[in-house]
Amino acid sequence: MHILFVMLYLVAFTVSHAAADETSADRGERIYEKTCANCHGDDLQNNSGAAFDLRRLKADEHPRFVDSVLHGKKAMPSWQGVLTTQQIEDLWAYIRNNAYQQ
Repeated sequence: MHILFVMLYLVAFTVSHAAADETSADRGERIYEKTCANCHGDDLQNNSGAAFDLRRLKADEHPRFVDSVLHGKKAMPSWQGVLTTQQIEDLWAYIRNNAYQQ
């Protein structure tokens, strides 16, 4: 019984430690894949021209990005009440890590 407890503790510790090592950009990538990739393309590769190419966002365009996410723009729906502030910041980190201008 003691061995089972120790094994469960080690598994829980490993999982929590791995989650702590995950970066904001890593979390943003997962959020992007679930909520954004359908329109903006895989890996920010928007080849259709139907949606804004997020790789073009510059570092000083954070307010524009947040406003577009929260309120929508053209065909893009509002994500207000769907995504948390932290999720939006994680998305921003992912986009900035893959943007044309670092």
